[in-house]
Amino acid sequence: MKRPYAARRSRRSYAANQSGAGARVVPQCLKGDVEVAKFLLKSTYTLDGVKGLAKDGGSKRAEIATKAIEAAGGRVESLCFGLGEHDTYVVCDLPDHKTAAALAIAIRAAGGVDTRVVPLLTPQEVDEAVQKQMSYQPPGA
Repeated sequence: MKRPYAARRSRRSYAANQSGAGARVVPQCLKGDVEVAKFLLKSTYTLDGVKGLAKDGGSKRAEIATKAIEAAGGRVESLCFGLGEHDTYVVCDLPDHKTAAALAIAIRAAGGVDTRVVPLLTPQEVDEAVQKQMSYQPPGA
């Protein structure tokens, strides 16, 4: 159920108000009049991608990634390089899951980087999920 604009809060308001009693989290982020979903893009460079990174530098690659996300109607919340399993971690808002999939496909098809998309959930969305009654039979039961 979509609430009126005035009743919605951004994720920032959750962080600012989480110490207050009854703090509420909005399941989606708000971008103007349109609600957008939050995603984590985890990327790993291929050998050619690492060579390109060494040539271009991190700032240029971050600028290119940001422009691609913005062109898809999204907004970058954070973009970091890592030294672990993945080379980059981008938290961003995108209009929907189809846009996230299209962006990941375009990035992977261009070559140089293998990108995976993880939809992110707010604490309120998890609260709602655990309230849903589900049935499941494990294998062999």
